[in-house]
Amino acid sequence: MTTDNNRPQEATHEKVRKQRYEEETTKQKSKQKRLVRIRIIPIWLRLFIIAALIAISAIAGVVIGYGVIGSGEPEDALKKSTWQHIIDLVEKQK
Repeated sequence: MTTDNNRPQEATHEKVRKQRYEEETTKQKSKQKRLVRIRIIPIWLRLFIIAALIAISAIAGVVIGYGVIGSGEPEDALKKSTWQHIIDLVEKQK
């Protein structure tokens, strides 16, 4: 009598085990699919873009700092003579 009652439960357990196994295999397959990634922008180009953005930010900061915050002309911030004068002032104070 007990064997008849256990059989439907065993069948349900087998179905649950089978579903779990199928879910795990589909998860593993999806993980494998995710590992293959094609980059639109290559890493070397990303590094170049970051370096260019840093340079542009530095130049913009110098122009704003010298021309807007300071009392000079913004174009003068990019001249070599201005930087030579600043270096001379710093070295003179030492």
